[in-house]
Amino acid sequence: MQGEVQELAIEEFLESTFQRDIVEEISKGKRGGDCVHVVRDQYDNECGRILYESKRTKHFSFDWIAKIKDDMRLQQAELGVIVTEAFPEGMTRFGQHEGIWICSFVEFKALSLLLRNNLIRIGEILAAQENKGDKMHMIYNYVTGNEFKQKLEAAFEAYHDMQEDLVKEKALFTSQWAKREKKLLKAMENLVCLYGDVRGIAGGAVQEIKALEMPEINLLMEE
Repeated sequence: MQGEVQELAIEEFLESTFQRDIVEEISKGKRGGDCVHVVRDQYDNECGRILYESKRTKHFSFDWIAKIKDDMRLQQAELGVIVTEAFPEGMTRFGQHEGIWICSFVEFKALSLLLRNNLIRIGEILAAQENKGDKMHMIYNYVTGNEFKQKLEAAFEAYHDMQEDLVKEKALFTSQWAKREKKLLKAMENLVCLYGDVRGIAGGAVQEIKALEMPEINLLMEE
């Protein structure tokens, strides 16, 4: 069940984020991975295919690498991605192994965006170089090469750093807002107490201040 939930989450994210593209679900029991992301440019031209395989097991199996490569050939996909909780020995985060990208579900969203953008850029370059060899072969050589891997890792590092900064910034502001709220509540509590004391002493000689006698304030103080 957990595996199926992750598969659905991957498909839903791809469909909602890349609405111009096509996300093809592969039926259970059929060969070819879990889903294929067909990347299309602004003119709806197909730029490439990314095959996703979802895994939710405690241990990584290198048999997955061979299987997804077979499935890539079946689906005519240029890129293969295994989304998994368990990494191969020596890997603690996303990376490439034998030409296959391996990442966690948390990393999957950023990786899918980077892979898509690179396929579109490659498609634009190839479109401007008509009749210069087998395009599929050129794309495969590039996306499995070291240059592509280094560029992708550099882009992901920048994304990861910005994401960490955002989390820290949100935590800082949340803490500051909580402190300010406590100070405001304390000031309001003191004001209400002062008003109550004066009314208790002077009675009707002090004009009623409706804002300080609203039931909402009493409820707020109780909280």
